Amino acid sequence: MVSLAATFGRGAMTNHWRDIRHADLILVNGANPAEAHPVGFRWLMRAKLDRGAKIIHADPRFTRTSAVADTYVRIRTGTDVAYFGGLINHVLSNRLYHDDYVRWATNAGFVVKEGYAFQDGMFNGFDREQGVYNTKLWAYETDQDGHARIDPDHPRSVLNLMAAHYRRYDADTVSRITGIPREQFMQVAGLVGEMGRPDKVMTIVYAVGLTHHTTGVQLIRSGAILQLLLGNMGRPGGGMNAERGHANIQGNTDHAISWDILPGYLRIPAPGQKDIKAYLDESASIKQHPRAVNFFGENYRRYLVSLLKSWYGDAATKDNEFAFDYLPKPAANASWISIFDQALRGKMQGVMLSGMTATSIGPDSNQVLQALSNLKWLCVMDPFNTTSSEFWRAPGMDPAKVQTEVFMLPATHWIEKDGSFTNSGRWAQWKEQVLPPEGEARHDHWILAELFLRVRELYQTQGGRFPDPVLKLTMPYRNPRKPELDEIAQEINGRDLRTGKRLATFVDLNDDGTTAAGDWIYTGHYPEEGNLTKRRDGVQDPGRNDPSGMGFYPNWAWSWPANRRILYNRASADENGRPWDPERPGIAWAGGKWVGDVPDYPPTTGPGPDAPLPFIMTGEGVGRLFSNAVADGPFPEHYEPIESPIANPLHPQQSATPVAFMYDERAGRASRFGTPADYPYVATSYRLTEHEHYVTQNVEHLVQLQPEAFVEVPAGLAREKGIETGDLVRVSSRRGKLEVRAVVTKRLGPLQVDGRQVYQIGIPIHWGFVGINTGQHWLANALTPFVGDASARTPEYKAFLVDIEKI
Repeated sequence: MVSLAATFGRGAMTNHWRDIRHADLILVNGANPAEAHPVGFRWLMRAKLDRGAKIIHADPRFTRTSAVADTYVRIRTGTDVAYFGGLINHVLSNRLYHDDYVRWATNAGFVVKEGYAFQDGMFNGFDREQGVYNTKLWAYETDQDGHARIDPDHPRSVLNLMAAHYRRYDADTVSRITGIPREQFMQVAGLVGEMGRPDKVMTIVYAVGLTHHTTGVQLIRSGAILQLLLGNMGRPGGGMNAERGHANIQGNTDHAISWDILPGYLRIPAPGQKDIKAYLDESASIKQHPRAVNFFGENYRRYLVSLLKSWYGDAATKDNEFAFDYLPKPAANASWISIFDQALRGKMQGVMLSGMTATSIGPDSNQVLQALSNLKWLCVMDPFNTTSSEFWRAPGMDPAKVQTEVFMLPATHWIEKDGSFTNSGRWAQWKEQVLPPEGEARHDHWILAELFLRVRELYQTQGGRFPDPVLKLTMPYRNPRKPELDEIAQEINGRDLRTGKRLATFVDLNDDGTTAAGDWIYTGHYPEEGNLTKRRDGVQDPGRNDPSGMGFYPNWAWSWPANRRILYNRASADENGRPWDPERPGIAWAGGKWVGDVPDYPPTTGPGPDAPLPFIMTGEGVGRLFSNAVADGPFPEHYEPIESPIANPLHPQQSATPVAFMYDERAGRASRFGTPADYPYVATSYRLTEHEHYVTQNVEHLVQLQPEAFVEVPAGLAREKGIETGDLVRVSSRRGKLEVRAVVTKRLGPLQVDGRQVYQIGIPIHWGFVGINTGQHWLANALTPFVGDASARTPEYKAFLVDIEKI
């Protein structure tokens, strides 16, 4: 989410599953869609079979995706910035980029402010005491109106700085870092270099194999930069396509499951922001080009005020700044590793877990167990017992010494309720209840409503500090203790408070208190005519339901925003409104209007040299090759994982990123990082087709299919260690151990990295000490490090050091 928003203005899959069939070349990195997303994967196969597209799969492990790819590239986990950086260098050095697109639709010509520097692995503006960069120093030169100076030939133009930055990523260096043979990398570069032609288009598909690193934001952003250079953003068959790991992860994010955002990706207010103006000054993007639409920045206030009206109703008035002071303004990071860090420090009294089990998810499960032991109380809402609700029974725990009071509230599973899922491609689709709830199970939102109303009753009878945010929150449901999901969907959509009618578009939201909406990007999914996520006009009649023939199917469900299927689709056509590739149009200017997909652009504004620029969500009006919206550098740079078998070949004195958040170090706890001398092998974790994280350990047939924890061991390493398939092995890191069966395999092979042989071990994550089939030391995240990336605090699940021995 962070990297795509920093580059394009929104943090979501830019195209959609069905659209992938339009691609000529498909790069798959850090993902295994053939097994993890088998339904969506058919569109990669349609591209391959119907139009001869090539698939290149870069992954540490040979999987079923690799088996049907045209090229399998074995890569050392966590080195994708070097891989993409080498491709960027190849495209720039050989002038293979889409020149017209780059000049018009990116910030390549923007001049960076004097003082920018990168030397010996460090960007300018680093505060060593705080361990952070001052990202405001990564700025453009501006004129008296605050607009960026544009001069593509200036030595400090983004394009020239970027070319100098990536010149170091030649094929030999890429091979030295990633382990990819030079010749194979050049073959890939040759194919990618062809994708800068207007009649060609490439897509990049990725999943948490890129996300779960201390450099995860930059791993993804490096791919996004490559796509901008090739002119592949906004186009059918192009884009940056993030595969979501569960059916509704996208919907969760849209509705602010993350601590640092409000619904619709509005920023959470910060301390010191005493009114809306102060909040907007720090949150909304500023127009930096006279032809920038700056849609998000210009409308930020409308979306915030409408949200406040939705939450606080008549209590939100113009005179009280629409109850802006009711919103929390967290003074410190509150991501979920931080929560358990606070518990370890003894600063957290209680935690509620819903739909996740902290013990299994980790990282560093043993440290999480200690954190849970430090709590006064723990409340788990889940359909089944979990390794968190039963944490006091974990191996090595002494229940007599655990004082935490544990509450288990049985909740319904998603098949026991209706509601909507929003898939990876932003399509919100309504589903019906399949089974009635069993026993005393209640829906999660009923449990939360009941808890809230009881807390409110305590405030009403006993008072309390700052009661208004609790007492004045609206609960406009027929039964506030049991709100229906249909009612909540209508509330999210929003309405005109003067007429009471539900709104058809977010364009009608106001900042004067006359409209309300729970999440502006979903305004329009439930207008007066009904719930559009229930629509199913699909392939039963393609001629009628897909008039463009491009697979948009506008009356199948509803896609945010505005039922648009491809984000940034204005960039699918040239400056004059003509599709770059007439055979694969996104939108086109014809007959005085845009036709095709719902335009990501002012709908009545025509093209031309004076027309608004294509990326309407950024203050620049263009895609950002250079961005100060991430915490660890305006250009992605290769850094080694925190635990690595080698020092960084580019700058060994600054091997890992200097801004990774080292929780133990900052808390004064002893280091829990291992070294190659004691833990010589790289490990990475992943999921299997047969299980959904940990919940399916309660499903008998799936447990029969994958009954027992195991690790995958490269055949060469197994020979060295005398390990055979079926042997019990102990895999250990500085933090913990697994004792499981070994599967000896050629799917994981040795790599030549910086002049030495490196082995990678594969660890599926699904087991623990709770479920139908359990083991004492089956928690995969007992091995992973307690460290977060600089921008999102995402743990480094995918690259760490271990040792292995036969038991």
